[in-house]
Amino acid sequence: MSTTEAVHPLSRYGTPVRLTGALAVLALGLSACGGDAAESQPEEAEAPESLSVTTFNEFGYEDLFDEYEEETGIRIEHNKVDTAENARDSLRNSLGADSGASDIEAVELDWLVEFKQYADRFEDLGDPELEDRWLDWKYEEGQDDDGRLIGYGTDSGPQALCYRSDLFEEAGLPTDRDEVAELIDGDWDTYFEVGQEFVEATDVPWFSGSDNVWQGMINQVEVPYETEDGEIIADTNDEVRSLYDQLLEASVEDELSAGLSQWSGDWSDAFQRDGFATMLCPGWMLGVIEGNAAGVEGWDVADVFPGGGGNWGGSYLTVPTQGENIEAAKELAAWLTAPEQQVKAFDAIGAFPSTVEALESEEIQEDEDEFFNDAPVGQILANRAEAIEVQPYKGPNYLLINVAIQDALGRVDVDGIDDPESSWDKFVNDIEAMK
Repeated sequence: MSTTEAVHPLSRYGTPVRLTGALAVLALGLSACGGDAAESQPEEAEAPESLSVTTFNEFGYEDLFDEYEEETGIRIEHNKVDTAENARDSLRNSLGADSGASDIEAVELDWLVEFKQYADRFEDLGDPELEDRWLDWKYEEGQDDDGRLIGYGTDSGPQALCYRSDLFEEAGLPTDRDEVAELIDGDWDTYFEVGQEFVEATDVPWFSGSDNVWQGMINQVEVPYETEDGEIIADTNDEVRSLYDQLLEASVEDELSAGLSQWSGDWSDAFQRDGFATMLCPGWMLGVIEGNAAGVEGWDVADVFPGGGGNWGGSYLTVPTQGENIEAAKELAAWLTAPEQQVKAFDAIGAFPSTVEALESEEIQEDEDEFFNDAPVGQILANRAEAIEVQPYKGPNYLLINVAIQDALGRVDVDGIDDPESSWDKFVNDIEAMK
């Protein structure tokens, strides 16, 4: 990104992000839902004095709220919850009590489906003029089973490959990002095979741990843990078991993993030494790497991802039906998620846009990151977003199931207290308890 960067203590996912100050904003035409905030209020309704908005961690909205207040005269009451988990619990309680929710509630992708069970508690945000605003998969994720749009998409998490070019050179592998993309292009077997070549040449682990890689693998499975009719299949899904075995074989038997738990202190410290060579990285992970690897030269980004494309992260803005300012809240939610505002949020905290117009903008396409060897990260991530073909179905138990299988992987790869088969058996027991 721009050269005026700093590390922020929290990102959307509880990790450091970059703050940028030099990126210009989109110069798009103004419209009722995406342009001049002052013109976006419905003429038939009197504008409220204030609107309440609940977000969690960092959305990059502080300056946008100031802008909206100045243009409309509507005061924004911002409730910023410290973690996504606490925001989820608070919204669940408000919906149960039919009171207490903000006019606008932010919902994270992984638990949006949980609230789709209560879709009638959210306003239908569908608008023919906005149907083509977002990437297709982002828009579809915001719909309930009846096709009602209950969430306007905010950011997205298309994944690329971050790598240490200096360590690649030491291993005799290509270092140019285009050549690295060609080298890695293929399925997960290709990624692990290149990793074996690298580890044999350097004795440096290929990746930090199984948890990071698992997120990339499972997010390419169309129906991983639960079917749309509510059946939990995580323990009987052959595709899930095959990926589990493949990853642990690469991690432990082939010794490609550093055996580190993501977000742990040891994991953060590993960036300051030759802890590992590659990391699967959505846009928000770039700031995490830069913050942890400050002073370390050699990081770069390649326009490639094993298996094609994959998304990790992203959120939505919803409008609960219990609010007293429904139409004004819908207008604000539409304005906050318009292309212009998404580019401003990207400028503020690196939240990568999910709208087509923002991704195609000059500001995104020409964005480079000095820390990553001036990699054209905007263009790379936009390409990675276009490469996403599958968004996994995430049922109401997705979070619990994913934690259980991450625990199973960690018992083998990180803690070394189980073999793959016995750890899988414990996972099966965990899943049986959920049924």
